[in-house]
Amino acid sequence: MRIARLSLHLRAENECTLASFWESVYNMRQMMTFYEELQWRGLINQISDEKLIDKLNAGGMTFYIGTDPTADSLHLGHYSSFLITKRLERAGHHPLLLVGLATGLIGDPRGTVERELQQRELVMRNYESLRAQVEKIFGFEVVNNYDWIKDLNVIDYLRNYGKYINVGYMLGKDHVRRQMETGISYAEFSYMLIQAIDFKHLHETRGVNLQVAGSDQWGNITTGIELIRKTTGDEVYGLTMPLVTDSQGNKFGKSEGNALWLDKERTSPYELYQFLVNAEDSQVISYLKRLTFLTPEQIMEIEAEHTAHPELRTAQRALAREIITDLHGAAEFDHAVQISRKLFAGEYADMSVRDIRSGLRGAPHVKLTPGALLPDALVEAGICSSKREAREFVNNGAISVNGEAVTDVAYAFTPAHALHGELFILRRGKKKFFLGILE
Repeated sequence: MRIARLSLHLRAENECTLASFWESVYNMRQMMTFYEELQWRGLINQISDEKLIDKLNAGGMTFYIGTDPTADSLHLGHYSSFLITKRLERAGHHPLLLVGLATGLIGDPRGTVERELQQRELVMRNYESLRAQVEKIFGFEVVNNYDWIKDLNVIDYLRNYGKYINVGYMLGKDHVRRQMETGISYAEFSYMLIQAIDFKHLHETRGVNLQVAGSDQWGNITTGIELIRKTTGDEVYGLTMPLVTDSQGNKFGKSEGNALWLDKERTSPYELYQFLVNAEDSQVISYLKRLTFLTPEQIMEIEAEHTAHPELRTAQRALAREIITDLHGAAEFDHAVQISRKLFAGEYADMSVRDIRSGLRGAPHVKLTPGALLPDALVEAGICSSKREAREFVNNGAISVNGEAVTDVAYAFTPAHALHGELFILRRGKKKFFLGILE
């Protein structure tokens, strides 16, 4: 990309003045099409037809993106995918968001092992929660494929849809072929046809002519394109985005195997802030491109600062600010920053119980018996491996309690010493926090 080449000039020794560089950036920015910007941001994995490029640039398409109610909240991985709705809407396209109750009751093949079917009542509750959350965060109309799948009988399903999709064609899809090795039920095998029916229904009833999804949905999208072509002769399109991952290929938003939820009651803005400000230096510029609405000029300027002084974590802080503000508002971002500052500065006295618990939700929690001596508690909590080691840490000033270094091995935990009469913030070294709760 032209603008990407300019970014390289910024990191290298300047061959031109800073003013002329930004003039060049501005000129190139004016020449970028919408599709070129999507490419620059790393948001294009596959498109079904080259004709889609001009259509994306022109605006006016109606498209949909979907998810199944496998949980009662979206997570950060969903956010990285669903942001495309706002980008396309700003470019003049009309979005529909599908929360698939029908497909949620079946389960999408993962290419590994068969999913266990969830209870209908749980899936229904998840659907209601997700629908409300999606409407709130993204602000677009939500549709539910259960509305048109629930009355479909087996005969019509086979005659009107199953007849048009060859089994060999379905077996050729990567996610199905991989799962054949471990076994796949007909229920999950039929998932791609149900999703194809969704595309066809929305095309015929709502004028949808584009489906957008992560790269793992390419087989399902192309099945829908095939079904529509064979049954109506109409041409529709598909676009997939690369999955956002860390440098090891792990999906974005996974922390030690646990999802980072968009529901702030499940993942606090502070926890989200800590995850984002600790994003890898090698990945953070890519995240800024894919996960924020900062302009290319702004991102390139941040990249220059980040390259010159990575220790300041300018790019990571910008990433956290943009995502948390978009999800929860500027006040929640500012609050997360304040919690972080107070925790690491040891300024605990003016923190509320809520802020302390929020800030240390991800830290190990330790139950403390009133009167327990510090070395005993450190061993019991697993902070130290033995009483001898605990005494050494205490004597060396490596243990702090509620912001104060404790060097007395006879220190005892009492309500009088506790924050708000119940909490102790234990710290070993600079970064290892534990929350002690007085029983």
